[in-house]
Amino acid sequence: MLVTDLGFVAYFTIVGLGLIPPEWAFAGYADPVMADWNWSFLWIDLLAGATGLTSLRLLMSGRGERLMLVSLVLTMASGLMAISFWTLRGDFSLAWWIPNLYLMLFPVPAIIGLTGLCQGRSPHSGRTPSLS
Repeated sequence: MLVTDLGFVAYFTIVGLGLIPPEWAFAGYADPVMADWNWSFLWIDLLAGATGLTSLRLLMSGRGERLMLVSLVLTMASGLMAISFWTLRGDFSLAWWIPNLYLMLFPVPAIIGLTGLCQGRSPHSGRTPSLS
């Protein structure tokens, strides 16, 4: 999670400073529409990174699980949004799919653990929910 959250910040810093020439970046980035699409992720990615880094810091004092859940859900949403876009375009470039599948899937086990879904009980009550 730490590497992913730092990666969000590093990626937009590098791109924002123009350290990656458009012709070196991933397929289609030189296209202004694709560049705009990429920048449309700025706020969700930075928010995911900031909440994730803050939650990791808070975990040192025994707090931060709820904020970590927020970060993981934002990260998953970011990956899902990108995968949805590339699916709608019919573009299956591994250069885009691999990192975005990672963003979409790596949070799942932690989300399940943090919400108590794998224990079959409510994370708030500590008891098994009634089906009636």
